[in-house]
Amino acid sequence: MMERSSTEQARRFDDIKANYYEICENIERAAAESGRKPDEITFLAATKTVEPEFINYAISLGLTHIGENKVQEMLSKYDEYDLDNSQLHFIGHLQTNKVRQIVGKVSMIQSVDSLKLAQEISKQSIKNDVNTDILIEVNIGKEENKSGVTEEIIDELLEQISSLEGIKIRGLMSVPPICDSKQEIFKFFDKMYKLFIDISSKKSDNIYMDYLSMGMSDDYKEAILSGANMIRVGSGLFGARIYR
Repeated sequence: MMERSSTEQARRFDDIKANYYEICENIERAAAESGRKPDEITFLAATKTVEPEFINYAISLGLTHIGENKVQEMLSKYDEYDLDNSQLHFIGHLQTNKVRQIVGKVSMIQSVDSLKLAQEISKQSIKNDVNTDILIEVNIGKEENKSGVTEEIIDELLEQISSLEGIKIRGLMSVPPICDSKQEIFKFFDKMYKLFIDISSKKSDNIYMDYLSMGMSDDYKEAILSGANMIRVGSGLFGARIYR
């Protein structure tokens, strides 16, 4: 890990503090505009490439949820996270053969996109005597280079996964395409919200639409306005990854 002077470290802490409070203020405004309270929005920090000292500093400011994208990085930092005051989520693409390494260590897996993956999470959860919360990842833009299920097959997948033991479906997650305009990103967010509401209205067993996780550093305000109740902000909090 690269060494930093005390001045560089102090500047980084100051940046994180300023960014954290700015994001909280933006959440408060967007929540009010969408007719909700700020505490109805979960602010999750995406912590890919961020060292534990800076993650834990954000937690000391009031951050309660953190999310990692890669299994090996998560495991390398695991013992240093302040998990007494925060919850750890896995938010990246997850290979089936790595499920056993994270079940029991994370409070939620947000990127479930196949029955095979859900079955392995179920198997490892039963083995470890835990229940694992999951979100179903939706490829709302139908992009070939992205993981996630399409709207056309999500009902079938939900029905199949809902019968598995050891897991609980808590909602949906999505990473919409990069858009050239706010109007375009709103279309994808609105589409996700409609899907979220449609599934919620069916009130199926073991399918709890508690979370709609969408919106990142560049578009979390638009996501909240469209109905998201969980946002995943990385560079907006910790800065562009120039400190690594």
